Amino acid sequence: MAPQSQISITANTNAVYEGQQVALTAAVSGGTPKQIAAAIGTAPITYAWAISNGQYNYSGTSTGTTTTGNFTWDTTGAESGNYTVTVTLTSSDNPAIVNPSGQPPAVPVVPADVTVNLRPISSGDTLPVTMRRAAEPPTSDAALWVAIRYSSNQLSFPNFVKFADTIMCNDTGGTFDSIIDNYVNGSACLVPLAQRRFTPFPNMDAYRVLKIATECFLMLNCGVYLAPDMLYSLVNKKLTGVIPPTHGLPFPPAVFDVNDDASRLNQSASNLPEQITSWWNSYLQTGNQNLNSSDPFQGLIIPYLALVRSRLKDLPMKPICDMGMDCYGILQRKLSNPCLIELIWSYWHEEAMLVQTMNAISRRFQNLRGVGDRDPLARFDIDPLRRLNSFLWGYVQDEQHRLTVVRRAYEYNHEYGLTLEGKALRALRPSDSRSKFLEAFHNLLYLCTIFFKEDDDTTVVADGFPLLNALREVHYILAAGAHNQFGELPSTARQEMLMQQWLLARPEMREFLGGKIMVPYPEDWMDRVDNVKSMEGWTDVSVVHFHDLAVYGEQIVLSVRYGAWSLTTATAAQAANWARYWRNEIQGYVHAYRAATGVDLTAEPVNSTLPSVLLLRRLATQRPVAR
Repeated sequence: MAPQSQISITANTNAVYEGQQVALTAAVSGGTPKQIAAAIGTAPITYAWAISNGQYNYSGTSTGTTTTGNFTWDTTGAESGNYTVTVTLTSSDNPAIVNPSGQPPAVPVVPADVTVNLRPISSGDTLPVTMRRAAEPPTSDAALWVAIRYSSNQLSFPNFVKFADTIMCNDTGGTFDSIIDNYVNGSACLVPLAQRRFTPFPNMDAYRVLKIATECFLMLNCGVYLAPDMLYSLVNKKLTGVIPPTHGLPFPPAVFDVNDDASRLNQSASNLPEQITSWWNSYLQTGNQNLNSSDPFQGLIIPYLALVRSRLKDLPMKPICDMGMDCYGILQRKLSNPCLIELIWSYWHEEAMLVQTMNAISRRFQNLRGVGDRDPLARFDIDPLRRLNSFLWGYVQDEQHRLTVVRRAYEYNHEYGLTLEGKALRALRPSDSRSKFLEAFHNLLYLCTIFFKEDDDTTVVADGFPLLNALREVHYILAAGAHNQFGELPSTARQEMLMQQWLLARPEMREFLGGKIMVPYPEDWMDRVDNVKSMEGWTDVSVVHFHDLAVYGEQIVLSVRYGAWSLTTATAAQAANWARYWRNEIQGYVHAYRAATGVDLTAEPVNSTLPSVLLLRRLATQRPVAR
């Protein structure tokens, strides 16, 4: 085909209503036998014709003539808008003649423009109507919620069992101490952990190793990943643990369900890891406005803690290895790597009678009878041929180094205004109490239930502003309780209770205590606790409900404590997205609270009676009345 040849296409009309037909004529000047196909479209919509509905073959023409072809475009189903009509040409020329997008020689194209207008509604039309739930645009603080859920899941008991078993039942060779040291050594900040934990009594090595392993587990899994590349590796399943353990890598391997978080965030799962990393970078930057631009740690502190740091601008930041033993300044490891643990987890497990169950077993191990005439655990005989005997020996001998129930009760009251009931706790005289926390927290949960109902109604746009105010209220109360023992006592209590769960989950415990085999408890230690509760005449509420309160409550409280809800830039959209993301946990907490205490948090007025009082009342109704 000669270079002066061209392709042109014309339409019999330049404007139609959707459903009408457009007659198109394509003309090619010159050439040898060729094929013409029409392509009608404008990004991102393109209508392409196959042989059956618009592609025609032409042949037998002579050079210098014009080949024409007629096309009919049925616009039924086409969206309204402007469309550009072009043609695709192929030929037997040598070299082949192609459209301008191909390699030369190229043929210029004269397109045609057609406008498709929306067809007027007529009698008998069926109009499809779709009602969708209202949604807010995503907010960058969603990345913090992902990190909180990840940390909470990593600290779960099943993961701890996998971790402890690699140490207590190791088959990788080497001593217990060398295996543990592989996890935490490699950093100049820490002397080998095994060299810092000694026990003064003989035959306590098994217990000592368990204690060190539990501390090691918390050190590796309780922190938040602040580096964007680490967060990206986490959500992209590239951050995995290995056996034998390697310093700097978590174990067990990271667990992240991209599809679950995609549904929570209303995002596509295909590019979610990149999106979360982008949100994280943006979220960290929102806190930088509160910092001095010369601060070397700018961009590595979550906004809430950046605001706290801005109030101490006159203090220097100490290196991460500095433990605060000398020099005056701020500990970097406390500011940039907060341990994502909440004491409310320990509180609900305490109400579940986890600690009291181990206390009863410890007394029986020492041949101490309970308050009754007969000891329900009289047949609890631990033989010395199995390892459980050594663990219990160490556990009993180490009692002087564990937190007392009074010590924990004071901190429950300081952080959340929560109390425990018992003879040893009747003389508590706390200096500082969060007496308004329970009311504010339950009000937040109640407002969430209203929001969920409105959000499910596709005719209503749910208002997130009441949630924002409630979140700010709870955030300020929690911040006021983050003093004195905050951080150290929650992590110590978590370590001790994880050890208690591990001991109760031992197969010897099932043999000595029995268990409810037909009840599908999610964790192995639970039926042991319920069995001892039944023998001792304690509450008959299943430990499963208390465990749900602990897990869900911790995640909810963490998201409120470390969220930047006090900043003036916080919006109702953020609060609405927060409620949608944590919906499963919030509704799970509300249900578990009703199952444990009998109080429905979805009803007005909001009940702020202390859980310990409610549980004591339920216990009184559980016991038969003497006649």
